[in-house]
Amino acid sequence: MAIYEYTATDQNQNTFSGIYTDIDGVRSLREELAKMGYRLLKARRKTSLAVKRARIRQAEVVTFTYRFAGMCSAGVSITQCLKTLEEQADNPAFKYVISDIKQSIERGSTLKDAFEKHRKIFSDFLLGMVEAGESGGRLAESLQMSANYLEKQAELRRKVRSAFAYPTVVGIVCLVVITGLVVFVVPVFSNIYSQLHVSLPGPTQALVEVSFLLRHWWWVIILGAAALVFGLRRLVKNPHVKTRWDVFKLNMPLFGRLNRAVVVTHFIRTFAMLVSTGVPLVKALQVASEVVHNSKISQIADGLQESVESGNSVAASLKNYDIFPPMIVQLAASGEEAGLLSEMLNKGVDFLEKDIDRTVNALMTKIEPAMTIIMGIVVGFALVAVYLPMFDYMSHLK
Repeated sequence: MAIYEYTATDQNQNTFSGIYTDIDGVRSLREELAKMGYRLLKARRKTSLAVKRARIRQAEVVTFTYRFAGMCSAGVSITQCLKTLEEQADNPAFKYVISDIKQSIERGSTLKDAFEKHRKIFSDFLLGMVEAGESGGRLAESLQMSANYLEKQAELRRKVRSAFAYPTVVGIVCLVVITGLVVFVVPVFSNIYSQLHVSLPGPTQALVEVSFLLRHWWWVIILGAAALVFGLRRLVKNPHVKTRWDVFKLNMPLFGRLNRAVVVTHFIRTFAMLVSTGVPLVKALQVASEVVHNSKISQIADGLQESVESGNSVAASLKNYDIFPPMIVQLAASGEEAGLLSEMLNKGVDFLEKDIDRTVNALMTKIEPAMTIIMGIVVGFALVAVYLPMFDYMSHLK
C-alpha cells in the first residue's frame, strides 16, 4: 500500500488537492475517487516514512480543533470540514493525518474510529469528547470544549516549563564552564606543575584525572550516557517500576505538591468536561485516568469507578482519597446537589491552577538562589583545586 498526493475535480468542476493513503496504485486511486464522484487529474506517489516522521505540535492540534468546531457549528458537513482543514494544513504530516481521517469517514467510518487510528496525536480526552459529541448530537460543542481544554493544558505546561527555564539555563552554563575549565585550563596547569615537580593535593589530582578522562575517553562517556538513558527508558516502561516512579513523583521532596496539583487538575478538568457532554460518570472517570498517564491516579480512578457504581456520590467517592483537595470535594458535593457537577468542578480546577502558579513562584524563589550558590561552589572548588598547588609552591619559595 502507498500514499498518493492527488489533484481532482468534483461534479461542479471545482479543483482540489489531497492525500490518499493505503492505496495500491493510480488506477485504484482513480476508482476510489470515482466512487465519491470525483475525477482524478494527476497523482504523485509520496514517501510515507518522511511524512510520518514529521513532528506534529500540540498547537497545531488545538488550531485544528478550533477550526473544526467553528465549521461544524456553521453547519458544514464533516467531510467538507476535513477537506478544508486538509487544504489549510501546512505540516505535511498533519495533512496526511487529516486526509486519512477524511478517507475513513468517506468509507463509512465513525468520526471517533477515524480519529482512533491516530491516538498518539489526538489524546484520549479528545477521542472521548468526539465520541460523546457524535453520539449525543453535540459534536460542535464537544469540539469547542475540547479546544478550550487543550489550550488550557498547553498553557499550564508552558507555565511550568518557563518557570524551570532559569534553573535549566544556570545548570547548563555551570556544566559548560566546568567542562571548559577541565578540558582546556586544567591540562595547562598540570603541565606547569609537572615541570616544576610540584606535588598535587587530592582535589587537584582528582581534577587532573577527570580532565584526562574527558579528553581521551570522551566517546566512552558519551556511549555510557546514551546507554544509561536508553536503559532508564526501558526500565520506566516496566509496569512495576513505572508505578513506583509515579508514586515517587507525587511524594518527592520539594516538587511533590506541585506534581499532585498538576495531576489532580488534569484529571478533574478532563472528568468535568466529559460529564458536561453527557458521558456517563464511570466512563468519564475511566477516560480521565487514561489521559493523566499516572499509574497511581489510574488505581485511584478504578476505586472511584467502583464507588460510583455502588451508588455513592462523586463527592463521597473523592473524599476517600487524600490526593483530592477538600475544596474539590466540597464543590463536587454542591454541584451534585444543584445538578451542576461539571460547572462546579471546573471552578475548582480554576482555583487549583491559580494555586499551581503560586506554588511555582514559591519554588522559584527557593531554587534560583540555591542554583546560584551551587554554581558558585562548584566553580569555586574547581578554581581552588587548580591554584592550590601554586599556593603551596609559592609558600615553599618563601
